[in-house]
Amino acid sequence: MVVGGGIAGMQAALDLADTGFYVYLVEKSGAIGGAMPQFDKTYPTNDCSMCIIAPKLVECGRHSNIRIITLAEVEQVQGIEGDFTVRVKESPRYINQNRCIACGQCADICPASAQDTFNCDLGPRKAVFIKYPQAVPLKYEIDESICLHLNHEKECGICRDVCPADAIDFQDTVRRHELHVGSIILAPGFQAFEPPKDSIWGFGKFPNVLTAMQLERILAPTGPTGGMLTRPSDNTPPKSIAFLQCVGSRDKNHCRNEYCSSVCCMYAIKEAIMVKELLPDVEITIYYTDMRAHGKDFDRYFIRSKKEYNIQYVRTKIHSLEPGERRGSLRLHYANEQGRQVEKLFDMVILSVGLETPDSAISLAERMGVHITPDRFASISAFMPVSTSKKGIFTCGAFNGPRDIPQAVIGGSAAAACAAELLSSARSQQTEAVAYPEERHVADNSPRIGVYVCRCGTNIAGVIDVESLAEYAATLPGVVHVEQNLFSCAQDTQGFITRQILEKNLDRIVVAACSPRTHEPLFRQTLKAAGINEFLLEMANIRNQDSWVHRNEPEAATEKAKDLVRMAVAKVTLQKPLYPVKVPVIPNALVIGGGVSGMTTALNLAGQGFTVDLVEKSSLLGGNALHLYQTWSGEHVPLYLKELQERVFEEENITVHLKTKVTDSTGHAGRFQTTVKGGTGRKKIIEHGATIIASGGKRYIPKEFSYGKIPNVVASIEFDKLHMHNEMRIANGKSFVFIQCVGSRNKQRPYCSKSCCTHSIQSAIKLKKEVPSRRIYILYREIRTYGQRERIYNQARELGIIFINYELHGEPVISEGENGALVQVHDHILHRPLEIEADLVILASATLSNPDSKDLANIFKLPLNSDGFFQEAHVKLRPVEFNTDGIFVTGLAHYPKPVEESISQSLAAAAKAAALLSKESIELDAVTALVDPKYCDGCALCIEACPYSAITLLETTDSDGGEHKIIEIDPALCKGCGICQGICPKRGVYITGFTYEQLLAQIEAALKPGM
Repeated sequence: MVVGGGIAGMQAALDLADTGFYVYLVEKSGAIGGAMPQFDKTYPTNDCSMCIIAPKLVECGRHSNIRIITLAEVEQVQGIEGDFTVRVKESPRYINQNRCIACGQCADICPASAQDTFNCDLGPRKAVFIKYPQAVPLKYEIDESICLHLNHEKECGICRDVCPADAIDFQDTVRRHELHVGSIILAPGFQAFEPPKDSIWGFGKFPNVLTAMQLERILAPTGPTGGMLTRPSDNTPPKSIAFLQCVGSRDKNHCRNEYCSSVCCMYAIKEAIMVKELLPDVEITIYYTDMRAHGKDFDRYFIRSKKEYNIQYVRTKIHSLEPGERRGSLRLHYANEQGRQVEKLFDMVILSVGLETPDSAISLAERMGVHITPDRFASISAFMPVSTSKKGIFTCGAFNGPRDIPQAVIGGSAAAACAAELLSSARSQQTEAVAYPEERHVADNSPRIGVYVCRCGTNIAGVIDVESLAEYAATLPGVVHVEQNLFSCAQDTQGFITRQILEKNLDRIVVAACSPRTHEPLFRQTLKAAGINEFLLEMANIRNQDSWVHRNEPEAATEKAKDLVRMAVAKVTLQKPLYPVKVPVIPNALVIGGGVSGMTTALNLAGQGFTVDLVEKSSLLGGNALHLYQTWSGEHVPLYLKELQERVFEEENITVHLKTKVTDSTGHAGRFQTTVKGGTGRKKIIEHGATIIASGGKRYIPKEFSYGKIPNVVASIEFDKLHMHNEMRIANGKSFVFIQCVGSRNKQRPYCSKSCCTHSIQSAIKLKKEVPSRRIYILYREIRTYGQRERIYNQARELGIIFINYELHGEPVISEGENGALVQVHDHILHRPLEIEADLVILASATLSNPDSKDLANIFKLPLNSDGFFQEAHVKLRPVEFNTDGIFVTGLAHYPKPVEESISQSLAAAAKAAALLSKESIELDAVTALVDPKYCDGCALCIEACPYSAITLLETTDSDGGEHKIIEIDPALCKGCGICQGICPKRGVYITGFTYEQLLAQIEAALKPGM
């Protein structure tokens, strides 16, 4: 059972259901989705939040092995791991879900209203409502607290009179379910901090002070203003906006939240960019303490906001906020970095509010006997990052601490992996396969094309004239039906398309919407549900390729949209049904890398009953963790590592290959053949169904700060070992200087190594506690003790450790002193140069990508980013997967991260691999290369060009006895990349779904606007 239907809970439910378990998804509100539907866009990619989450919503809603129970809460849990009895209370909806068709007539006529909490109280909603436009389930509910009929002795009731489906049920009552489950996953999510009305921030007092969540709804196409940004006081566009960071977090004085909420810096940057794109001339200033851009590509996003959008950043704490002279303006008081008092006027102020655990989640944890931290999050170990204090109950998402969407998704998968390991003996005992209707034969029919144009709120319709586009699409050859949809990816729209395909006898579909990269699988399933071949589909990307890049050219964007739709119609007209290749799955995994990440993945998969080959290039297991001493919370790494190594060697399902490297690999998801070479030079071929890349990273060897030239300058890992052995310079040392961001966050490596700040502060605290008189300095650019790590930062300052900020253009200078090292730095408080005599200088050096990553990327045909780390399929939705099916990534191979995040991601990779390995067979993509024997002359140019070794050369004998050569393509190895088609000089090979005829038809359509 999964409690909580946000992004983490949905991911956990989907992974368990795909691995062969039946899942109850219990959600306290009327629809799943959590807080994510409230956001307009995500960072650092600026993807539409609803477009990202919609496929998961729909997949959960129609998954045969997931039962969603909304308006529900857990009342009682009894039993032990593997055998829990859970009592769930389901509150009345007063709407019959089986009858409700979500037509909205009830809401249109309802006279009672209340503040819409989904829109952050920026507007009203009716007593009968749906949570948000794409809600799953898309069923109305009645708010009994304001419904006139339910509160005034059966007055009103007009919604019942107008409902065409007779779905209103005022007699609805509480239902109680007794569920027997083997494991429970807690994913109750978070709530945004709400500033008190009498606080220094002016919220609730001044109309032009809004929270970031309110701004998010204002900017959203489905929000109360339709995406238009104006000041609440006078409905005029703002000319200047201030963002105030750390409102409701990192603050023991004005709220109870001492921790850092981790996401506020980044969402403030994102919202500032969104505002600049909407109002290019607006002046935006972000007031911050530390800019915590610690995720993958976050620093690049931060830099881009300054260079491309001219967003200003001021490091300070706001003293007070009061009305300005201009009507509706706001005056900020603060001290700048030079120590001078500054006053500045703004038209609007946005409060970047933090995340906190709702009281309902605390009550839930108490009922289940789950321990909670002082910061009101689930108490977890860094070594078991999704396991609660009660066996059999796991936790994920923001309940484990503030986190971004990728970490929430990873956590959901990790919790699913742990639950699957616990319940592995019961796999597939209660599940059922999805049944699709018999496919309708359409190959010989004259095309009957349906075109569905998505408005995507205002993402598309705010730029493109959708009405004109739809009218134009109706004139294209073969098009018999055109529809406009608010959100084509919504569950009700998917069902609507399915019904229309049947009712109007459509046999080919064009969807003009967003990226097929994220949404094509969703629409394919819709076609299958309607009984037509899933490949009789074409998507015209009128969002990413049009409305987003031509936002200031609406007329040109509309014409381009017509071009894209016309090309899509021309291509799909010639499309034929395609059928995937079905192949058996080898229930064995290959894990490359024997560090903590690789061992964690291997142990989980082995615990689920799969065999694992664990390949490690060195002579021992452990990887980079061999050089670590403790986690951020003080847990002992060497002891844990020893236990992990022992478990791996004792596990009979794991075969360890030490001093071994991967040299070659062929095959596909479900059936790989990988060649490994041992230290003796002997080669071996391993057959496996899934591949996990856990090849780790390496530390940066400093070239700056006199490292290697002055004996008293050491790297942080070296310092750990010296400290462990109480080396003389440390034992007798009275002054220590830590320097942060050595080798990272510069032009060569514009990323944060994520764990350095925490490590330095931990080391400084230990030194200070050993000898309180020691003088300890930390020279930093940003302190990034995100989440609950903020407590150790506060502890360090209370102990008297001195933090001095420096900028990249004014780095510290180190020279050799009389008794150690002399550090020169500009003090940002004193505003003067400062010289520090240090017995030891410790450099917090960067984490780099593993040089072996390039070889592995070439062997498995995987992408690397510009920093040399493996590039996942999608930063938000698929953070452990590649676009190449059956291969997964985890740990430092993906991006620098601390131990607990590596372990969580490794469990997530195991969950994804288990979903594949648990199947007897899988279907490979039907888009592959085919040979045309009429034109192929066996020139073999394509053989050398094929990156997947899918093509071989055959010698055949024709009917006249003559011999000639022709190529043969293995459809299981072919990935449909099209290189062979591009290099063939005689049209002897083509890609299904991308034939020469189809490509020419698209080109002709593009060149003939009048056709």
